[in-house]
Amino acid sequence: MSQPDTVTRILDAAEELFAEKGFSETSLRMITTKAEVNLAAVNYHFGSKKELVQAVFGRFLTPFTVKLDKELDKLSETTSEPRFHDVLGALVKTMLVGVEPEVRDQKLSVFMRLLGLAYTQAQGHLRRFLFAHYAATYMRFISYLKQAHPELSSKEIFWRIHFAIGSVVFTMSSFEVLRNMAIEDTGTDSSVEDVMGLLIPFLCAALEQK
Repeated sequence: MSQPDTVTRILDAAEELFAEKGFSETSLRMITTKAEVNLAAVNYHFGSKKELVQAVFGRFLTPFTVKLDKELDKLSETTSEPRFHDVLGALVKTMLVGVEPEVRDQKLSVFMRLLGLAYTQAQGHLRRFLFAHYAATYMRFISYLKQAHPELSSKEIFWRIHFAIGSVVFTMSSFEVLRNMAIEDTGTDSSVEDVMGLLIPFLCAALEQK
């Protein structure tokens, strides 16, 4: 088995098990069994369970932030003062474009479950990892909100951003359940694109309320 194939199998197994069972409840032995590799392979490629958790997040976030920065660059070239609605639109476009819908929807749902776990299970090392690697893009995003609403305090921005993250995590990690509920309750089906279209104005209203 080649090294890239081994790494991919370990990451795929870890991602699935972490999302299903949580970080604390998933052992390295469970991951190696699912990936059909030995423990030495995990230690060789990742060093520890903490670094494996970080690698799972990095596999999604690194290409995502590269694409998001490009979208924000395009937005800045279009207007010197983009509306926050447009900034959220760039974020959503980054999430939805460039991957087959079936694969994208599944990956997005899994990642949102992982993100929710990062908040509910103590993972201080993960917070440090995310800050070290993705703070620049995150702060760039926050700067748009500050520019649009300078009257908001840092405390208000912090809580509004995390209220928004909570809404997105719940909605996207539970998408199939909510989709089936909506079909039963309203008689209409919804795609991820439909839901994102409804979510953007909701988030804008919540983030920009005076």
